Amino acid sequence: MGSHRNALVAAVRQELAVARGAARAVLAAAETARGEAQQRRRLVRDAYATCLNQLAEARDTARRDIQRRFQYETAKLAGNVRRLAALSATGAAAAPWRLWSPSEPERGVRPGLLRIGTIALDDASPVPALVPLLDAAHLDLDGPAAVTDGIITGLLLRALGSTRPGDVQLTVYDPEHLGGTLAAFAPLGIGFVGPGGLGAMLDETVEHICRMNETVLAGSSRSEPWRVIVLLADVDDLTPGQRAQLDRITRTGVACGVHLVARGVRLTDHQTVVRIDAGSRRCDVTGDLEISLDPPPPADRVVAFCKATAERMRAGPPPAQLADLSPATFWAESSAHGLIAPIGDSTDGSLIDVPLGDDPPHALIGGPSGSGKTNLIYAWLAALATRYGPSELALYLLDFKEGVSFARFVPGPRDPSWLPQVRLAGINVNGDREFGLAMLRHLGEELRTRAQAAKRHDASKLAELRAEDPAGAWPRIVAVIDEFQVLLGGRDAVADEAVTLLEDLARRGRSQGIHLILASQDVSGIEALWGRSGLVGQFTLRIALPKARRILADNNLAAAVIPRHHAVVNTESGTAGANLVVRLPDAGDRLVWRTLQRRLWRLRPDGCDEPRLFDGDAVPVLPATCRPAGAIPDASAPVGSSPGAVLGERIDVAARPARLRLGRMPGRNLAVLGTRTDEACDVLAAAALSLAAQGPAHFSVVCLDRDAGGAAARLIAELPSADWYDELPDLAELDIPHYVLGYALDAGADQGALRRLLTDGPEQRTHVLGWWRSVSRLRDSLGGPASRLDPIGAWVALDVQGADLAPLYPQPGGPAWYPRTRRALFFDRSVHRTPEVIIPYEVNSDHT
Repeated sequence: MGSHRNALVAAVRQELAVARGAARAVLAAAETARGEAQQRRRLVRDAYATCLNQLAEARDTARRDIQRRFQYETAKLAGNVRRLAALSATGAAAAPWRLWSPSEPERGVRPGLLRIGTIALDDASPVPALVPLLDAAHLDLDGPAAVTDGIITGLLLRALGSTRPGDVQLTVYDPEHLGGTLAAFAPLGIGFVGPGGLGAMLDETVEHICRMNETVLAGSSRSEPWRVIVLLADVDDLTPGQRAQLDRITRTGVACGVHLVARGVRLTDHQTVVRIDAGSRRCDVTGDLEISLDPPPPADRVVAFCKATAERMRAGPPPAQLADLSPATFWAESSAHGLIAPIGDSTDGSLIDVPLGDDPPHALIGGPSGSGKTNLIYAWLAALATRYGPSELALYLLDFKEGVSFARFVPGPRDPSWLPQVRLAGINVNGDREFGLAMLRHLGEELRTRAQAAKRHDASKLAELRAEDPAGAWPRIVAVIDEFQVLLGGRDAVADEAVTLLEDLARRGRSQGIHLILASQDVSGIEALWGRSGLVGQFTLRIALPKARRILADNNLAAAVIPRHHAVVNTESGTAGANLVVRLPDAGDRLVWRTLQRRLWRLRPDGCDEPRLFDGDAVPVLPATCRPAGAIPDASAPVGSSPGAVLGERIDVAARPARLRLGRMPGRNLAVLGTRTDEACDVLAAAALSLAAQGPAHFSVVCLDRDAGGAAARLIAELPSADWYDELPDLAELDIPHYVLGYALDAGADQGALRRLLTDGPEQRTHVLGWWRSVSRLRDSLGGPASRLDPIGAWVALDVQGADLAPLYPQPGGPAWYPRTRRALFFDRSVHRTPEVIIPYEVNSDHT
C-alpha cells in the first residue's frame, strides 16, 4: 500500500509542478500586459481551475488502481487459502452439513484440521475456518453455552467421521447436565464423568500420559487411540490439585494423543492451546478475521452416525487390503540383515510383520484345502516384492499341486509383465518331482558359491559378506515350495536326495541369506520330513491356517478356533504363548495383482531378465537353432569332433536340451524303446535335425512300420541329405558322418546287417538311431536272449517299466522308473551313473 501512496503523491506533485509552470507563464504574460488587469484575473482563475481538475483526476486514477490491486491480491490470497484448506481438511473434516458423510482415511494418513465455520473476504467467496485438534492442539472455548456446545458437537462429529471407528475415545465431564449435552454420542460408549469424578479422571489421564511417554522412550510407536476429554462447566472452580493435574495434561497431552476440549474451564496458556471466542467469533488460528460459525449438526445425523459406528466397532475394523501391505515408497528397504514384511493385520487394524533372517530363518505353512494357503503366499509375496528390489530379493516359486498359482508372476500371452524378483517359477509339477530336485540342487550350488565367497572375505553371515563385497550380487533368496510333501513322498532316490538337500539348505542357508517357505495341506504323514528332527527344528516360523494340524505344537490349539481368512503366526516353533492372530487380506484378485505387478515391472532395472517358467503340462517344441534352417553349421569343426544329438529337454532349472555325443568309439548308438509311436518319432526326428544343424551329414531312413511312415517322410523332407531305404543299408565309409534312422527295427530288420552297423559302424562314423517297441524285441534283433547289448551305448525309454530295463542297466533290478505321458528316461552309459528324465520335443506334428 505504501508504494501506491508514494506513486499518488509523486503524480500529484508532478501535476502541481506543471500547474506552477502554467501559473508562472500566466504571471509573466500579465506582467508584460499590466494594462489588461481583467484579462490577467481571468487567466489566473483558469490556471487555478485547471490545476485543481488535474489534481482531482490524478487522485481518482490512483484510488481506482489501488482498489483494483487490492481486489486482485484479496482474490489471490483467498484462492491460496482454499487450496491449503482442501489439503488440510478433506471429506468429513470440512464438508458442509448438507453434504456431510463420514470418510474413513487411508491407513497411515494422519488427521488434519477441522472446520468450525467460514470466513467472508469482501467480494470474494467465503473460505473455510479451520482449527487443529488431533495430534496438534487443545481447544479452549469461550462464549454462550448454546453456541459453544454446538461448536463442540460439530468438532466431535467431524473428528469421529474423519477417523477409523475406535480411533477416538471420548470422555465427557458435564456436572450440570450429567452428560445430556452430548447424549447423542452415547452409542459410542462415551465415558461420562459426574461432578465428583473429575479428580479421579484427571489422575488416570496423567498416569496414561506417563505410560505413553515410557512407550515412546522405549522406541515404540503409539498405537493407542486418541483420547478427547470434553470439559463442560459453567464455573471454573477447580481445586489446586485438579488445576495442577489439568496443567500437566495441557503441557504434555498432545504428544501422547490426549486432547482437551474445554468450555467454562480456562486452560493454561500454552503453545498447544487454541482459543475460540464464540462471542466475538474470533479464533487464535484466524486472528482478527470474523468467523461465520457453522450451525450445530442435525441431532438425528449425529445419532445415526454414532449407532452405525458402534455397530462397526462391535464387528471390528475391516481387514487390510492388499494395497495396505505396500510401503509408501517401493524398494526402499535393504535385505542385508533380513526380510520383514506384513501379511495382514490384527483385530485392532495394525499390520502384523513377519520376519525372515537369522532368526527365524525358514517358515512352515499349513492348512487344509480351501483354508487360504495360496492367498497367504500371494499376500506375503506382495509385501516382500514392494519393499525389496531385485538386487535385494530373489524368488524361486514351486507349486506341486495341479494348478497355475505362480503363473501370474511370469510373462504370459495376455500380460507380458513379470514380477522382477522372480528368477524361476514351476507350475503343474505334481508329476515332475525331478524339477523340484533340480531347483534344490541349484540352490545348493548357490549356497556353496556364497560360502566360498564368505570364506574369502572372512565373513560369517550375509550382512558381513555384503559389507566386505559391496560390488557383489548377493540378494536374499526365498524359495517357496507349495505342497512340498509331493517332493518328499515315496521311498526312492528323488525323495532321499531332496530331503538331504533340504536339510543342508535349512541348516546352512540362514547364514548365507537363503530361506525356505514350505507349505502343505497336511504334513502328518510325511515320514521323510518328520523323521528328521534336525530339519524340522530349523523351521521356527510357523504359520497355521484354520484347522491346520501338526504345524503348531501339540498343546497349541489356536489353529482350531480361528475363523476363516485368519492365520496364527508363531516365531517360536509353534509353542503355546507365542501366537499372533492375523487377518489376511484378499490377495487373489487378478486385476489388483496385475496392476501392482505392472508398477513393479516398469521399475525393473536394466539387465533384469525374464524368469524361467517350467510348466509340467506344456510340451516343449524343438528350438529353431536345432534345425538345419535355424542353425549356422560350423564348417571348420574337426573331423574327430563328436556331434551331439538332441533328444529332448532336460527337467532342470535352465531350459537345456539333453544331448547324446556320437563319437568314433564303440557303442555310440541309440535305442528308443516303447510303444508310443508319436513320441518315438519325435525323439528320432529331434536327434536327426539337430545333427544336420551341426554340419554336413548323410542320413539313411529305414521305416518298417506303416504308422510311422508319415513322420519319417516329413523328416526326410526337412533333412538336407537323406535317402529312403526299405531295409538296412550296407556299412560304407563316408567322408561325413552317416546316421541310420530306423523306425520299428523290431519289425523284420536284417539281424546280421543290424549287428554289423551297431558293432562296427561307430568307428567308421556310422551310428544307428533306432526305435524298438520293447527291450525284449531289441534283444531278439541282436540275436536272442543270450545276446549281449553292449552295442547299445545309450537308450531312451518311453512307456517301459523300470524292471524291464534291467538288461540295459548296470545295476541289478533296473532303474526306479514309472512311465508317464510325454516323459522319457535317458541313459548314456559313458556319462550317466543314474538315468535322467527328459521331455521329448514336439517336432513334426500338426502343431509344429
